Amino acid sequence: MTDSSRRPLAVFDLDNTLADTAHRQRFLERKPRDWDAFFAAAPQDPPLAEGIALALESARECEVVYLTGRPERCRRDTREWLDRHGLPEGRVYMRRDGDRRPARRTKLEILRRLGEDREVRVLVDDDQLVCDDAEAAGFTVVRARWADPSAALRVAQEREGRT
Repeated sequence: MTDSSRRPLAVFDLDNTLADTAHRQRFLERKPRDWDAFFAAAPQDPPLAEGIALALESARECEVVYLTGRPERCRRDTREWLDRHGLPEGRVYMRRDGDRRPARRTKLEILRRLGEDREVRVLVDDDQLVCDDAEAAGFTVVRARWADPSAALRVAQEREGRT
């Protein structure tokens, strides 16, 4: 067993937790929603200072992993964004392309799997339904309230299973 496999996990969401998606919300406010443009604009997301600081602080005691509703096809852009903004190295769990289940289901499924053999010290996420379900399942949660909430993103997360 390596040292990192003994460390507890700190699990971080990306959109509106570490990355500010405000500049690309316009693509979700259109009818029909422009998902390709929404995800194509993600590499330009400014970092959210509060989330970045918490991830860096968590890395002192925990292995940081990332749990996002972004589709798998965004992996390269996502990894490059994390690296560019100096975030700790860590595994990135993404939604399978074509998976449209609500974020609270997909994320809780992965959290439970992670918790089978490791302590999940904390989940940091902006999605209130994800946070509610994670707390109900016994996980410690930090609710990321440092970005402006987006009704369009909430619908995308819960009804359309897109992020």
